[in-house]
Amino acid sequence: MTRTQVNPAHFVEELRKPSQRAIGLFSIYLRWYMRRHFYCVRVANAGRIPSQAQPLILFANHPSWWDPLTVMLLGQMLLPGREHYAPMDETSLKHYGIFRPMGFFAVDGATARGAAQLLRAGRQILSRAGSVLWITPEGQFQDVRKRPVIFKPGLGALMTRSGRLTCVPIAIEYVFWNERLPEIVVNIGEPLEIADGGMEDARTWTNLLSYAMSATLDELTMLAVERDPDAFEVMLSGSAGIGGIYELWKRFTCAVTGRPYHHDHGSLRKR
Repeated sequence: MTRTQVNPAHFVEELRKPSQRAIGLFSIYLRWYMRRHFYCVRVANAGRIPSQAQPLILFANHPSWWDPLTVMLLGQMLLPGREHYAPMDETSLKHYGIFRPMGFFAVDGATARGAAQLLRAGRQILSRAGSVLWITPEGQFQDVRKRPVIFKPGLGALMTRSGRLTCVPIAIEYVFWNERLPEIVVNIGEPLEIADGGMEDARTWTNLLSYAMSATLDELTMLAVERDPDAFEVMLSGSAGIGGIYELWKRFTCAVTGRPYHHDHGSLRKR
C-alpha cells in the first residue's frame, strides 16, 4: 500500500471575505459612534492614494485604541467599493468578535506564529482583485512623536514574497483644537510604487517603510500644529458645543431674546 505525501500548504485556511451586509449595518452605527465622540475627521492629501492601484497596501501608525474604527471609516470614505482587510491581535479579535466578518483576521503578535499568519493571509489578500490590506506595522500603541519609528518585520517579509505593488503610508493623530471634543487628523503620505518586492530583503523594506512613515508623521505634525482647517478635507462632522445643562440654558436664552445661537467655539473666535 502506497503512503500518500501530504503537503501542509494544502491546509492553509481560506481567508474569509468581508460581509458587505455586516459592513453596511455596522457602518451606520460606526458613523453615529464617531460623531458622538469626535468633533470631526480631517484628511490631508487624500489625492495621494492611487485609487485604482492593485495590489494595494495602506500602512498606518498605531497611536490609539480608536485605530480599527478610524481605519474602517477611512476605508469606506477614501476607497469605497474596495474590499478592506486588516490584521488584529488574536486575543483582541476574540474579545471584539464583531469585527471578524468585516475583513479583520487574527494574528498572534506575541509569537513567530503571527508572522506566518500575516504572510498567509497577506498573500491571499494581495492576489484578490480590488482588495486592500491595512496594517499597523508597529504592532503596539506608540506615541506619534516617538522617533525612530520601529516596525516589526512582518510587512517587510510579505513584500519580499510579492511582485508589483503599491504601499501608501497613513499618519493618524487624535488632537484637541478649538472644540470640546477631540478631532481625528490624518495625513496621506507619498505612495511607494514597487515594481518587484523580491528585489530587496525584508530588513531593507522594513527600514524603507519606517522612514516613509516618519516623513508622513512629521508632515502631519506640522499641519496639526498650524491648526489650519483649509489644509484638510472634512470627511465626517460630529457634535459641537458645550453640552450639558449650560448649553441647554444658552439655547433657551437665545431663543427667548432672538439672538443667534453659535454652537461651536470656532465660530465665536471668528466673530
